[in-house]
Amino acid sequence: MKSTLEEQQAFVTVVDSGSITGAAERLSMTVSGVSRTLNRLEQKLGATLLRRTTRHLELTEEGETFLGHCRHILTAVEEAEEAMLDRHNQPQGKLRINAAPSFMQFVIVPVIGEFRARYPGITLELDTHDRFVDLLEQRVDLAIRIGKLEDSSLHARLLGYSPLRLLASPAYLKRHGTPQSINDLQQHSLLGFSQLDHLNRWPLCRADGKPLHITPTLAASSGSTLLELAIAGEGIVCLADFMTITPRHNGTLVEVLPDCTEIQTQAVNAVYYRQTTLSQRTRLFMEFLVERLPGKYLQG
Repeated sequence: MKSTLEEQQAFVTVVDSGSITGAAERLSMTVSGVSRTLNRLEQKLGATLLRRTTRHLELTEEGETFLGHCRHILTAVEEAEEAMLDRHNQPQGKLRINAAPSFMQFVIVPVIGEFRARYPGITLELDTHDRFVDLLEQRVDLAIRIGKLEDSSLHARLLGYSPLRLLASPAYLKRHGTPQSINDLQQHSLLGFSQLDHLNRWPLCRADGKPLHITPTLAASSGSTLLELAIAGEGIVCLADFMTITPRHNGTLVEVLPDCTEIQTQAVNAVYYRQTTLSQRTRLFMEFLVERLPGKYLQG
């Protein structure tokens, strides 16, 4: 007896969720229903796909092989359905977008309403991670990557560039004084990242010509938190322009050491796997970002 698409989808979702309970929530099924579906699939295949313990699930060698086939089958079915909808110029279906939390909050969310009004048939699923996720494993259609791309399997569409600036609140500078040189920063509270240490390299050059790599006085795991700390007057921060448009324009944050700051930008790319057929809804969203982001949020 052959396996069904529903059984394959349940298996893939269990793997991606990391648990039967998580898969049940994503599939709107009961835990027992997912468990029965997995058992039925394994009986049909005559193979154990997952080793189940009380704490975690582990793919067997057979499960690893079958998982790859399932992903290809489910993707092919989804693309076939999309092709039929595309023939009638009615973009529909779910579009999964992944981006860093700060980019999602300050750039994607403000323009989502316009995209949804333009394409009401597309259902968006917005996923945020500071770490880079596996697009295939998480079934992400399009991801936004900031900085240098390391994965050669990704196809990239450049959206623009975002400069870096040192910023602080007027209240903080009134209390502690405005630094006049890079050395003055040693006397100040510096806000930096606790987990993404490469983001603690600021666009300033020391006397020896090397870039300044700060040790944060106060650290946080997200850019959004650092932004709020800077606005609250807790110190000096270095952030990308796309995050700080509003506080810079209303004077909540002002630039620090502008004459010492080197021009340094972060490339912002929309990426997807090279071997993936680009769906109409993915292409439309990417073109929408190219249209809407440069100028206000990003430099061209």
